[in-house]
Amino acid sequence: MNTPRRHALLLGAALAVSLVATACGSSGQGGSEAAATQSAAMSDADLQAALDAGGTITVMAWEPTLKQVVSGFQAKYPKVKVNLVNAGTHIDQYTALQNAIKAGSGVPDVAQIEYYALPQFALSKSVADLRAFGADKLDGTFTPGPWNSVRSGNGVHGLPMDSGPMALFYNKEVFDKHKIAVPATWEEYIAAARKLHAADPKAYITNDTGDAGFTTSMIWQAGGKPYQVDGTKVRVDFTDPGTRKFTTAWQQLVSEKLVAPITAWSDAWYKGLGDGSIATLIIGAWMPANLESGVKAGSGKWRVAPMPQWEAGGAASAENGGSSLVIPEASTNKALAYAFIKYANVDEGVQTRVDGGAFPATSAHLEAPAFQDKKFPYFGGQEVNQVLARSADQVVDGWSYLPYQVYANSVFNDTVGKAYVGGTTLQDGLKAWQDASITYAKDQGFSVQ
Repeated sequence: MNTPRRHALLLGAALAVSLVATACGSSGQGGSEAAATQSAAMSDADLQAALDAGGTITVMAWEPTLKQVVSGFQAKYPKVKVNLVNAGTHIDQYTALQNAIKAGSGVPDVAQIEYYALPQFALSKSVADLRAFGADKLDGTFTPGPWNSVRSGNGVHGLPMDSGPMALFYNKEVFDKHKIAVPATWEEYIAAARKLHAADPKAYITNDTGDAGFTTSMIWQAGGKPYQVDGTKVRVDFTDPGTRKFTTAWQQLVSEKLVAPITAWSDAWYKGLGDGSIATLIIGAWMPANLESGVKAGSGKWRVAPMPQWEAGGAASAENGGSSLVIPEASTNKALAYAFIKYANVDEGVQTRVDGGAFPATSAHLEAPAFQDKKFPYFGGQEVNQVLARSADQVVDGWSYLPYQVYANSVFNDTVGKAYVGGTTLQDGLKAWQDASITYAKDQGFSVQ
């Protein structure tokens, strides 16, 4: 068992035990609690007073543009000192955060948590409900996908930092060489995969060895809702029509060996993106900077198009990745912490991050002409952000993650992953993933519907 997976198992178990007990103990309080939170909401004047008084906060995050955000924040509010701590990315940080919460020592005032992992921190009441600071009044500030991802029940448990609306990144040079049209539907995408591989057996339409985030995003776009969550009540069902749309289509690519058996983010993956043997990516809007920095050989060759649709003429997208900034409940300086995350995710810090290559979650920044009209030399001068911003507005509503998604994702390769090496199908693999997720839920005290 590798280290990241072991961390995921330990983190999932630790959080699940605490979150079930905590959530069950607070059932039935939603209405009165919401009213109390609203009446006690901190005003802008209160936040300004905290900034004028000053103090020190610790921010635990790995996102690189936050370094510039911290500099700008401290310049504007010189009485505030921000300690930016990188405890590792993703699961490594979640493990460090959970250990600090459990020990009651070393808990940061602000933490970066990805959208898929936030529900379990929220249900365990490890992170503060930001309605106490008026965060609910920010409804409409962010695009729908990220805003829905930080809300649980009546609560707002973080402010969206970035966004990952999906699009089709494709190698125009490869498409032109083989006279392949940009696919507008998944049926056309499969046809393009066949045509490309027949013309060049060393070339593939994309790569895939099994990835939980990609799979759930594809199901999301297809209208699937395999996860239904109501507090500690969960339902997991991968037999819904949206899931079957995805498995029926993608199984053809897997069975016909039309996807490169190369794991994303590996050296072979970067090489394939550079030499044209991997011709497309269906991925989040944060990808341009990664291509520019990691696939220099692809400069001028790549373009971005809308995500292929399940029905001709459709306009549906999904999120793939993205993070929020949250305030741990154990923070002793919540007012300054909220002032920082509001600066970073709503105010001046957003532009700082956009200038650094981040893809924002705020509607105003996405709609700004300077953002949408930016030409990307790497993409042949294309105004890429126009495609990506449109995708952000087309994210399908109603998606939920499990309150133990970190654990669920850690066993994806033991279940669905087997479909990529033969012996089972994607649909059967999803049934195994469903069974494993349900078993875990019952073991941790969740009520399974």
